Amino acid sequence: MGGGIIGLAVARELALRHPGAEVVVVEKEPRLAAHQTGHNSGVIHAGLYYQPGSLKATLCTRGGALLREFSQQHGIDFQELGKLVVATNDAELEQLAVIEDRARRNRVPDLVRLDRAGMAEIEPHISGIAALHSPHTAVIDYRAVCEALAADLAARGGRVLLSSPVTAIRDEGDRVAVTAGGQTLRVDRLVACGGLSSDALAAMVDDPGDVRIIPFRGEYYHLRAGLRDRVRGLVYPVPDPRYPFLGVHLTRDLTGGVHVGPNAVLALALEGYRWRDVNPRDLAQVLTWPGMRRLAHEHWRNGLAEMVGSLSRRRFAAAVRRYLPEVRAGDLTRAPAGVRAQAVRRTGELVDDFVIRTSGRVTVVRNAPSPAATSSLAIAEHIVGQLAVIGGARP
Repeated sequence: MGGGIIGLAVARELALRHPGAEVVVVEKEPRLAAHQTGHNSGVIHAGLYYQPGSLKATLCTRGGALLREFSQQHGIDFQELGKLVVATNDAELEQLAVIEDRARRNRVPDLVRLDRAGMAEIEPHISGIAALHSPHTAVIDYRAVCEALAADLAARGGRVLLSSPVTAIRDEGDRVAVTAGGQTLRVDRLVACGGLSSDALAAMVDDPGDVRIIPFRGEYYHLRAGLRDRVRGLVYPVPDPRYPFLGVHLTRDLTGGVHVGPNAVLALALEGYRWRDVNPRDLAQVLTWPGMRRLAHEHWRNGLAEMVGSLSRRRFAAAVRRYLPEVRAGDLTRAPAGVRAQAVRRTGELVDDFVIRTSGRVTVVRNAPSPAATSSLAIAEHIVGQLAVIGGARP
């Protein structure tokens, strides 16, 4: 279940491996890619940051290759614009070296360490003292990928049921009963790829585990047209190693526009794309989770700084000006925000890797942050490869 890129990729993989099986995707929204998939920056990541040997590292590398192949087969445009990770002072050089070591161990292709002169050849308007260049980092339209996955699924006899929120899941021994959109499906295997709703789905199968989803809103701006030529590809700062967020960065898209962001502020609802989007029930569940209280206690200064940046365009521009000195607050206009489903353990630890749990006939994706879109086809291979032989779905 789930009409985002992971749910659709898993459904397609099931249909590929089990011809003749009836595969059904249920999605609560009236459209595909309504939440995380449709609100990200559209980057095909190369695998620079991830701990070697982790699921993220392994599946990002495999997933990026599969995504390119799939896109070429289906006529979906993607552009390898390249990416710079820029150190702007001596204090960031040590972390840049850590990223370089991870990237090389993850076999990121054609990675290059650059000095000032080398940076100027790639991005002449970017300021810094050193950088890593990943020339094959690309951008793509993930909504278009989702539409193609759904079409592939339909061509193999699968179905996508939109406007069908899941209200109950019951284990019936030899089947799992899923009530969604006013009907009940009885299935041999259930794979729940619920993103922001994954806690609710896990609770329905009585497997809450030791993590909870905390929604972090990532806010974006557009860079004004007169400055877009200052950015040729993707430019990222050296990230803070304490957090699984990559910092405010510049991303050129397929149409030539440049997105600035995201930051990371606590959303006041699971689908809280604006400050005024407040859901008291969602907020109460977040604030009463022991892990959230511990996270807030330890990192309140950083959280406060992110909130100030959210409310002040001038502060947002200052974050970018560290590596693109020409940017001023007036050069930024608001763009649609996204909400990241970030798993937090009871201990307050932000979960960095993908978390996929299987109990009986049910598999639940509990944590799938970036680079989940890049990795989606490989995540699907991984999940389906672990499943037993499946059957159909009976209304």
